[in-house]
Amino acid sequence: MRLFKVPKNLFPQVKNRFPFVYLEHGRIEIDDSSVKWIDKTGSVVRLPVATIGSLFIGPGTSITHAAIGAISEASCTICWIGEDSLKFYAYAEPPTADTQTLYKQLRLAFNDESRVEVARKMFARRFPDADLKGKTLQMMMGMEGRRVKGLYAQKSAEYGVPWSGRSYIPGQSSKSEPINRTLTFLNGLLYGVVTSALLSGGYSPRVGFIHSGSPLPFVYDVADFYKEYVTIDLAFKLVHEDADIYDRHVVIDAFCDRLLERKILMNIISDVESVLEI
Repeated sequence: MRLFKVPKNLFPQVKNRFPFVYLEHGRIEIDDSSVKWIDKTGSVVRLPVATIGSLFIGPGTSITHAAIGAISEASCTICWIGEDSLKFYAYAEPPTADTQTLYKQLRLAFNDESRVEVARKMFARRFPDADLKGKTLQMMMGMEGRRVKGLYAQKSAEYGVPWSGRSYIPGQSSKSEPINRTLTFLNGLLYGVVTSALLSGGYSPRVGFIHSGSPLPFVYDVADFYKEYVTIDLAFKLVHEDADIYDRHVVIDAFCDRLLERKILMNIISDVESVLEI
């Protein structure tokens, strides 16, 4: 079985692709014409992987070796995630990235002075009116912690959704409050989208400037650019609209709408380039 290969220069750039497709409880295969998804009922859907930024593979999903090859050839990232996006197990990186961006990232991250300068530019996106000159990384992280704590309280009051703090019980999502469950799921989706974009741009998700000691520090650094509107505000809005129902498909649709509305996928790489330009 041999697929017709389209030249890579004809594939859409990541900024022009649909952000992601989430799949669970089924299998991904290929036939002589395309990659296909077969769900648990046996229904078949063709996946236009050359127009998708990333495939998020959830619980109960299998994928053939041939399908992974075809998806990779289309420069579509594959992310294996756990239930409610709580766990990010692995990702398959398309072999098309430019290593020059990685060299620059490493050079800046492994120099103490430039690392703090990049972090300062990242924080300046959230504190446009603050004078961050001379502030240490720890000082700026403290400012950010207070800002986010205040943001949660603000959204709680704005949407009338009770808030008692960030918490989540691994493996027992049904026991978590709707707001925490929704936040966790949305954050997981955002991390997957950011990972896909960073890989496409040749960056390493594992080399961060603010976060450290975690599996994907650069993903967390960049995701924080967008969390306020794309995950935090959206989570409180969704829970406000129906606090007793947690439908992940509704959450995914709303999340994609916000990504497209703010052109997040189109802007991730340029946003990263701007903070690394020092």
